[in-house]
Amino acid sequence: MLGLKRNDVRLVPYDPQWSQMADERIKELSALTDMLEHRIAHIGSTAIADMPAKPIIDLAVGVEQLDADHNDLFRQLKQCGFLRLRVQKQEEIVFAAFTDDSYETKTHILHLMTYNGELWNNLLFFRDYMNTHSAEHSAYAALKRRAASAHPTSIPAYTEEKTAFVHRIYQLRT
Repeated sequence: MLGLKRNDVRLVPYDPQWSQMADERIKELSALTDMLEHRIAHIGSTAIADMPAKPIIDLAVGVEQLDADHNDLFRQLKQCGFLRLRVQKQEEIVFAAFTDDSYETKTHILHLMTYNGELWNNLLFFRDYMNTHSAEHSAYAALKRRAASAHPTSIPAYTEEKTAFVHRIYQLRT
């Protein structure tokens, strides 16, 4: 079952249906927005086979320029159930889909970013690398479990604990 409440850090075992759910959402987004399907990618731990993950599907959506006028796309995303979050990040604009109108439980996070930009390429590389390198996969799974146990109510602390590992893998891309 998808969904996690705000600041809740809970890992669940990998669910092979996550890929199918992501594919269905990608097809829906492509059909209901101006986005081309190849510019929407399933990322994050739910895209890594056998990786424990927070039960939220992450999607990367690539646009030509992040600082362009995307008001039409924002309206289309809202019609698809994605609301812009107040999260401030330099290389992305973040949206979320929720289980209901209480907006308490997120099921999907959508990361709008520059298509084929550094962040796009890093995120896809990380996903693919974890899916093909078992030793690093195991190390990352163990790190995620430790971080979730240490920070069960702080997404920022959980994320920060994983940052050095993730950036080390990014460096392998160059």
